Order: sequence, then C-alpha cells, then structure tokens
Amino acid sequence: MDTPPDRPPADELELVFVYNADSGLLNALGDALHKLVSPQTYPCSLCALTYGGVRMRPQWRRFIAGLGVRTRFLHADELRRAYSDLGVPLPAAFVRRAGTVEPWLTKAEIDGCQTLEALEQLILDRLKRLSPAR
Repeated sequence: MDTPPDRPPADELELVFVYNADSGLLNALGDALHKLVSPQTYPCSLCALTYGGVRMRPQWRRFIAGLGVRTRFLHADELRRAYSDLGVPLPAAFVRRAGTVEPWLTKAEIDGCQTLEALEQLILDRLKRLSPAR
C-alpha cells in the first residue's frame, strides 16, 4: 500500500496504531459510556487498555513518548480515508516505512494483552525484530 503524501519521509519508520472505533465527539462519548456500562463487550481492546474514560492514560503517553519511534494513532474511519481498506481486523498496529504500510500487531495479539504492561511488553519485543530500512 502506498503512503499518502502527508506522511513522514518514506525512509523513516512509523508505527500506526488503529482503534476499532470511529473518530468524532459523539463516537467518543458513546465509547466512553460503553466502557463504563459494559466494559466486557467493548469492541476495542486497544482503547480499553490505553484510555481511561475520555483521555489517554499517562503511563501509555509516557511509554509512547519514550519509544524513540514516530507513532501515529488513527480511528477506523481515519484509516479507511488514509489508506483505503487494508482488510485487517481492528484494533491493530501497522509499520510504515519505505513507502509501504504492513500489519505489525494483530487484533488477536492486542486482544490477548490483559494489561497495559502486557501491551507495552509486546510492543518492545516486536520493536526488537524490526530491522532498519535499507
């Protein structure tokens, strides 16, 4: 998949995390209510782990800032606009480099993380496997 022109230089690695939720205030309010009323049926484990009621958890914000890798966060509708349909169940994470976007963390892998710490460890382990773009 080609990278849209508003992205960083093609040789720069970027992690793209995609929530299984659409953007917008009404969607955010609905998601917050869903997490509060019925957290076990909330469809986005990435949201549930990294966000409290309405804002990003400070621990997650610090973790992302300390990765030393460019990161981007998209909602499902934003992913469709930016990259068309990648055909990957959400939530998911992708790696973007050398003008391409490829799956990096699957829905099953993210769903398997029961805690924020487990998600952070998964990300650190996967980062070790990424070789620099050639």
